[in-house]
Amino acid sequence: MAEKRYILNKEVAAQKMQRMALEIAEQLDGDTAELIIIGVKNSGMVIAEKIGALLQQHVHFSIRIIGLSLDKHAPQNIELTDPTIDFNGKNVIITDDVSNSGRVLLYALKPLLAFYPKRIQTLVLVERMHKAFPVKSDYIGLTIATALEDHIQVEVENGEVIGAFI
Repeated sequence: MAEKRYILNKEVAAQKMQRMALEIAEQLDGDTAELIIIGVKNSGMVIAEKIGALLQQHVHFSIRIIGLSLDKHAPQNIELTDPTIDFNGKNVIITDDVSNSGRVLLYALKPLLAFYPKRIQTLVLVERMHKAFPVKSDYIGLTIATALEDHIQVEVENGEVIGAFI
């Protein structure tokens, strides 16, 4: 097994998430619509919860965090942890750990197509440069150029982002 090459440690990941939370607070300043943060299970959900907690310190509107499950290699079946949620008129941020081709973020939009959200944005901790789908992340912790065969993994332990490695 190849040695892990870390691109983010726990402290830097925390700083990146704090910065993204501040960017969201600035972007939504003056907006009173509820914010729904959708975390793509598993690491994306941890990041969504962290962003929500950090953001709550800076805003005065309601924040709800829900999970989304899908098979990243065959994303036809998509399940929300709260399938009864109404996205009409809400601000929505879809959160994942790593964006590579944009496929997961694109398919994560599927449950929202039956609604009329006020705004849909995306957030990733790490973005790679191999887009195959027309999805651009609005909030990015770290952008990194990698080889196509490289794989980036975000490590999560006990609800905390420990780091990210290639």
